[in-house]
Amino acid sequence: MKRIWISQIILIPLLLFALNPSNPYVYYTFLRWICCAVFIYLTIRSLGLGKFGWSVVLVLMAIIYNPIIKVFAFRGIWNIINLATVVIAVASIFALQYKE
Repeated sequence: MKRIWISQIILIPLLLFALNPSNPYVYYTFLRWICCAVFIYLTIRSLGLGKFGWSVVLVLMAIIYNPIIKVFAFRGIWNIINLATVVIAVASIFALQYKE
């Protein structure tokens, strides 16, 4: 079984740590780069598996977290987005499994 879930397992604690209000701004910049890269990777994997619905969701997540053209929101909104992203990351572990 291919281990495409490793990227989500790394991402989930980073997103949960982002809920800490005393994080420096540089942490959120770092998080944007990591999230964008992971979601681009997962989008490519989901396309390879023929999971086009998941591809749309994952590419939207990559757009939200992209570090170049930033999506601005208040901290409370970002907390909701981060928690929703954790749910999506966990669900993608199961949805993007290879059927061998």
